[in-house]
Amino acid sequence: MSKIACVITSMFEDVEYTQPADAFSKEGHEVTTIEWDAGKEVTGKQGEATVLIDASINDVDPEDFDALFIPGGFSPDQLRVDEKFVKFAKHFMDNKKPVFAICHGPQLLITAKTLEGRKATCYKSIAVDLEYAGVTYKDEEVVVCGNQLVTSRQPDDIPAFNREANKLLK
Repeated sequence: MSKIACVITSMFEDVEYTQPADAFSKEGHEVTTIEWDAGKEVTGKQGEATVLIDASINDVDPEDFDALFIPGGFSPDQLRVDEKFVKFAKHFMDNKKPVFAICHGPQLLITAKTLEGRKATCYKSIAVDLEYAGVTYKDEEVVVCGNQLVTSRQPDDIPAFNREANKLLK
């Protein structure tokens, strides 16, 4: 089964982490949470979920993972200020590994300059950012671009997001 890297920090959208992570685990995939500090607990912006960080960005190699998962909320915006997270995300896009980004998750991919010429969706407040990054924006519950990128807009879209992400991992 696949090893999925999940880049996450506090203020993530709770269900945009918990529901996909559960869906991946149920299919036998291993999700590794990555932040600045291994062993730290991060909290969702709704206060409903806490996540124990498995690994530090300083200690991981993207080559060790099969896919990347970026939950939404304020987390991706915080992570994209650190070049280590940007390079980590860029590796997956450049090497055509599956990438799953929901809500504000594509912000990290925008900063990595890896979205030009692709189709994607996101939370409506950053749709123009995707367009400026060269994306053909689709206001749909899930958009699959090629055999690599799965994006969704918001928590209501999670069932479609999980379905399409798990299809790519088979």
